[in-house]
Amino acid sequence: MTTDDDFDRQIQAYLESGPAELADRVLWAARAQLKTTRRRRAWLAPWRNLNMTQNTWLLVGGGALVVLIGAGLVGSIVAQPSPEPAMSATPPPASHSPKPSSPSPSVEPEQSPSVVPARAPSWIATGGMTEARTQHTATLLLDGKVLVAGGRVGPNMDGATTSAELYDPGTGTWTPTGSMHGARDGHTATLLPDGRVLVAGGSFEDGLATAELYDPISGTWTATGDMLAPGMGHTATLLPDGKVLVVGGHGNPRLAELYDPASGTWTATALPKIRMHVEHAATLLPDGKVLVTGGPPNRRADWPTAELYDPGSGSWTITGNMVRVRLGHIATLLPDGKVLVAGGGSEGSSKSTSSAEVYDPGSGSWTAAGNMVARRVGGWTSTLLTDGKVLMVGGFRSGGNGMQASAELFDPDMGTSTAAPNMDTPLAYQTATLLPDGRVLVAGGMSVIDGTERALASAELYDPGVGN
Repeated sequence: MTTDDDFDRQIQAYLESGPAELADRVLWAARAQLKTTRRRRAWLAPWRNLNMTQNTWLLVGGGALVVLIGAGLVGSIVAQPSPEPAMSATPPPASHSPKPSSPSPSVEPEQSPSVVPARAPSWIATGGMTEARTQHTATLLLDGKVLVAGGRVGPNMDGATTSAELYDPGTGTWTPTGSMHGARDGHTATLLPDGRVLVAGGSFEDGLATAELYDPISGTWTATGDMLAPGMGHTATLLPDGKVLVVGGHGNPRLAELYDPASGTWTATALPKIRMHVEHAATLLPDGKVLVTGGPPNRRADWPTAELYDPGSGSWTITGNMVRVRLGHIATLLPDGKVLVAGGGSEGSSKSTSSAEVYDPGSGSWTAAGNMVARRVGGWTSTLLTDGKVLMVGGFRSGGNGMQASAELFDPDMGTSTAAPNMDTPLAYQTATLLPDGRVLVAGGMSVIDGTERALASAELYDPGVGN
């Protein structure tokens, strides 16, 4: 017979093996209930006494039910699979079995810098002016358009004009603008710091002292103060302080005066040291001084050929003599601050030259450079390009006879000139203007047409090309 102590030991053994707290509480509650029952031994062997009371049967059934429930709970806990490990942030190693890999995101190939194909220099026809003209002026305005004013006109170039027109590089077309108050050719045009244009002097027969201002906003001209003396073929140089220095010319070879845009008046400055400046050139240097070269025809051996104007003191000083006497030459400020002088004639216009030389403001001396491809004297142009080379175009041939369509490029680094493509028409007294896009507008001039010298309305664009 099983005693109470035996039953307790069995229950205790069962509880020690049970891992679940819930099962422990259920079985201990059942055990406590059994100890408080008076007929506790009856449920240990109920099959021995079939005449048990109803309470005894209920007690036995309840106890059995509790045991069965506890056993079921313990069994379910024991049979429960072990919990899965926590999800790791590191992905599991790949299986040895091959799996189709997901397509990797497409990577755009690195774009190499766009390569601009080389383009040879060339001349391109553009729209013609509204009026044929020569010995006119062309001025690049602040908005990128080009103002052309005055000039010699007519079938035989026997008159001057008051007309003016604008070239638009964007459309390649010309548009008339307001006319000047007086007809003129051989004048100068200077872009002022405020965007207006000063036109001074000039004349077809007699030199003019009148001057006027063009306003690009209104497209109109306004008269300003007259020069102190008539001028034609003179030079006009914008100074750092905004004033304009006018020097020499056919009307007055010793002319030297200053225009003040603030007051609209002219004042005399000191006379140049060189006695005559005709067909000369004037160049603003980086230090603010002005280099004036050449001009005196039939020069004597003891005459100087170049001088400097100092705006600070209003005085002139002689600088080093050029290697060769010149007039009808050109002078171009180079990127390094030196000045290229080329071509022209010596001992008058009957002896032209292809020689060139460079002025060094630091030493005040001249150094011979390579010769030009062609001889040019009078009526030709030079333009500093964006790459530092100098484009030389047209003009009269040797001896001042005949006009040429040839063009060439002077390379300051190499000190040499090379031929450039020819223009369509031989010409002289044209204008050449560097445009903001690096091209050069060559407009008007004179040429021989059907055996007669005539003014031109045509215009061409020089394209320096790419990779040259």
